Amino acid sequence: MKHLQKEYQAFQEEMGFDRYNKDSYQENKTFLLYIHMLLTTEVAEVAEEFRTLFIESEKRICAGMDEVEALEIGKDKVQENLGKELADCFAYICKLANYFDYDLENELYKKFAEIKERQPARQNT
Repeated sequence: MKHLQKEYQAFQEEMGFDRYNKDSYQENKTFLLYIHMLLTTEVAEVAEEFRTLFIESEKRICAGMDEVEALEIGKDKVQENLGKELADCFAYICKLANYFDYDLENELYKKFAEIKERQPARQNT
């Protein structure tokens, strides 16, 4: 994932998307608020895809289709757009991680350990 973060940073620089004065409090604040707004917007777009999935599924269920089959059709309907929206979210998360010099892979492994410490694994029954 560290490689992906570096690739994303290079892409940002190539496209000119990281143009702000890093020595200016106000420009840093504006940058962070802007990225927060964009990430929040993308998360809302993920929610819209879920809504579409459930609307499509429930239409078919009400028409008598098996629930699992209806859900699969709903998933197929949102597959492409949902992937794009998740990628947008991930891009903004990478941008924030790079800004704060986080190694997302390392942070994720630390989170796994924290969760395991807090909560025992569920047994499959």
